[in-house]
Amino acid sequence: MSDGRALKHVQVREYVRSLVTGTAPGSPAPSERELVHRFGVARMTVRQAMDALVVEGLLERIPGRGTFVARPRRVASRVTCYTEEMTRRGMLGESQTLLARREQAGPGVARALSLTEGDAVIHWRRLRRADGSPMCIEDAYLNEVLLPGFLQSGMPTSLYEALELRGLRPTWAEDSVNADACTLDEAALLEVEQGSAVLRHSRRAISGDKVIEVSRTVYRADRFTLWVQLGQES
Repeated sequence: MSDGRALKHVQVREYVRSLVTGTAPGSPAPSERELVHRFGVARMTVRQAMDALVVEGLLERIPGRGTFVARPRRVASRVTCYTEEMTRRGMLGESQTLLARREQAGPGVARALSLTEGDAVIHWRRLRRADGSPMCIEDAYLNEVLLPGFLQSGMPTSLYEALELRGLRPTWAEDSVNADACTLDEAALLEVEQGSAVLRHSRRAISGDKVIEVSRTVYRADRFTLWVQLGQES
């Protein structure tokens, strides 16, 4: 991305922020067409600016209707890492690094991290145990630009603690989970039969307006139960 385009992206974002800050939730945001005409930029630049405000929680998109000022986000559970989650469950979490390297972002990872395909990312793959037995395989992808020297400083025991030291601990996360059968390679690492039931967990972790981490984790379904907190909307 050129400096000029980056500056335009910021200009569009801050202009929209100034328009919608303090307005009632549900109020319409400026249309992409209006912003393209006003700033003389590509629709992609406008879309990136609007995406940043959606991630931040200032705007929300409603399919088929458009983009609107978002309601304040409700208080959610603290975003926890694997080690913290295992401790909460009364188990000892341990990790073994299988891979840690610099890669070029593929289309899916680039889109999730709000990058351009081919940009540099850090890929960290770990086998994670609980009380000595395999619990999951985790592939984490990190925006290298936000983490200079990360690979050279030695891999940390806890990713989220390392991010916290840099002021980048995730404060918000978007998770999805689906059931599946494990592959041969996954079965060998998880010490289960090929085709055994697993839970595939995807996470997009955000700190402020920056997407910090995208992860894909495969859990043994016979060892891991997903807990979700729910409440009644007031």
